Amino acid sequence: MNSPKIIAVIGLGYVGLPLALEFSKKYRTIGFDVNAKRINELKNANDTTLEVDSEALLTVLVPNLSVFQQRSSGFLPSVDLMDISDANVYIITVPTPTDKNNRPVLTPLLKASETVGNVLKKGDIVIYESTVYPGVTEDECVPVLETISGLKFNTDFFVGYSPERINPGDKERTITKIIKVTSGSTSESAKAIDDLYQSIIEVGTHMAPSIKVAEAAKVIENAQRDINIAFVNELAKIFNLLDIDTAAVLKAAATKWNFLPFKPGLVGGHCIGVDPYYLAQKAQEVGYHPEIILAGRRLNDSMAEHVATEILKLVVKKGIKVKTSKVLILGITFKENCPDVRNTKVVDVVTHLKSYGMNLTIYDPWANPLEVQEAYKLKSTQNIPEDTFDVIVLTVAHKELVHLDLKPLLKHKSVVYDVKGVLGTIADAKL
Repeated sequence: MNSPKIIAVIGLGYVGLPLALEFSKKYRTIGFDVNAKRINELKNANDTTLEVDSEALLTVLVPNLSVFQQRSSGFLPSVDLMDISDANVYIITVPTPTDKNNRPVLTPLLKASETVGNVLKKGDIVIYESTVYPGVTEDECVPVLETISGLKFNTDFFVGYSPERINPGDKERTITKIIKVTSGSTSESAKAIDDLYQSIIEVGTHMAPSIKVAEAAKVIENAQRDINIAFVNELAKIFNLLDIDTAAVLKAAATKWNFLPFKPGLVGGHCIGVDPYYLAQKAQEVGYHPEIILAGRRLNDSMAEHVATEILKLVVKKGIKVKTSKVLILGITFKENCPDVRNTKVVDVVTHLKSYGMNLTIYDPWANPLEVQEAYKLKSTQNIPEDTFDVIVLTVAHKELVHLDLKPLLKHKSVVYDVKGVLGTIADAKL
């Protein structure tokens, strides 16, 4: 195996960019992405995901390949395949989504494997960070690498899996402060991969005994969270029928040392709302129907309709005309203080409310209106609307929205629904 003199990170999204930035402080690191617009933004020290600030980018950014080749460290963003041909380590961090039927879509991962296969050399290491079900790395990706490169697995090149643990929008638990699980296809490659990550991860690493163990560990992390959130979402539905404050119940229960502090809410995003389907798919392939995992997914996916129904009941109860009502949606991203709109369940709330004939305005100071339009064909704004509304729905607890004065935005007879449970007495109801 070659020493890691040059690292190529394939995919420069929420996962790849912060990883590339950390490696570039110690190694020559090329960030490769097929999105030319994204590369141009990064060359100008602009990260639209807001995970990395301009100052941090400027400290490692290298202007071109010739300068890069003379340096011992630094970061070069590129769309040119030949720029990564001299790399020793390739780290693939592309998305692994699901289709409309919630089946895993491995196309981005396999395309990235083809890309690496075209430049793979003897002694190189390929590391996958994308979330997958157990077996994908060795059963799906390795054959692509072998076919495209003409090299032999575990003889000419080696593979590892180190699942990403990026928490978008979190400025406290950054990449170097989260323990990294590592693995390799041979004992020697596993050690080399673990040493590589240990060189940048402040809190250390955990070397899994196999690639499949590392894959499984990642996919159950989010499945576990999904199930726990589904439980408190079901509690919220029950306590709402019993006219009991769910937040007050959870606060009381949390006085016990081993009570898990999960809260009800909309479960979207690229991880928790997707990863359990990857594990379920693999389970079904081997003849097991995962009842709890899929039940949790069904319940969490039903929450948007539940929220819309509860809002409708409040509107009717207050005597507000449904079909002419004006509704302000506060937040469209999948989580607070983050611009990521991938797989946001707020869109499902919007769809249900629109089906009642309500007129909706979406205000989110974090979400890019162009991205919202492209992804969901919805109009949104980053500016506070100059209007009054019959209904205001807080769907995302952005810091700007939590402290927003809602009174000037409300009509005399109105409804405030608090999905996140942060508005206090101003809310007519909360999830």
